Amino acid sequence: MSRFQIAIDGPAGAGKSTVARLVAKQLGLTYVDTGAMYRGIAWRALKENISISHEDALSALAKETQFQLENEGIRINGQWLNEELRTPQVSQLASAIAKMAKVRQALVSKQQEIARYQNVVMDGRDIGTHVLPHANIKVFLTASIEKRAHRRFLELQAKGLSVNEKTLQEEIRKRDENDRKRKHSPLRKAEDAILIDTTEQSIPEVVEKILELCRTKVGGGE
Repeated sequence: MSRFQIAIDGPAGAGKSTVARLVAKQLGLTYVDTGAMYRGIAWRALKENISISHEDALSALAKETQFQLENEGIRINGQWLNEELRTPQVSQLASAIAKMAKVRQALVSKQQEIARYQNVVMDGRDIGTHVLPHANIKVFLTASIEKRAHRRFLELQAKGLSVNEKTLQEEIRKRDENDRKRKHSPLRKAEDAILIDTTEQSIPEVVEKILELCRTKVGGGE
């Protein structure tokens, strides 16, 4: 039986995870946070002292890691993780690991396997172009660097962390460049994806736009 798939792509800080999680909850679909999967491998690599230079070891780690995805977070080999995956150290390592072809191949295979048996909302940077190229709905979220940095600033500030907003802007600018220029599955909008700029839109407004796209698709209004 064909499964319903929603692919949500976009750069860091565009609101992908928040929007995807809410859309999945509204529709009763499985939310697949692909970024958390890469962060999970980074977290395990740090725990097990696996060097970033050992791609084969990291690939083997990705292949044998078991993921249980839930709307509120992720379990990795049975262990519930959330904030542990959001530390600067894990984020930096995850960004480097995401460039590795063998690691991406292992995780993409797992992501596609999930989508084969469940109706999903999946977010990332190459979902519509590479992971789920035949998704029923494809959305590309974007926003200005300034807006994305400010959102991240407020998020970290709420957690009691002292951060510089200008520094966050530069970090996001570099992350965008790395994501777009990486050799394997770079960040880009799929030709058939709907572009939504979230700079001046609230999360509920963006979620409603995607739900309307789904209603149109299911209702045959295209």
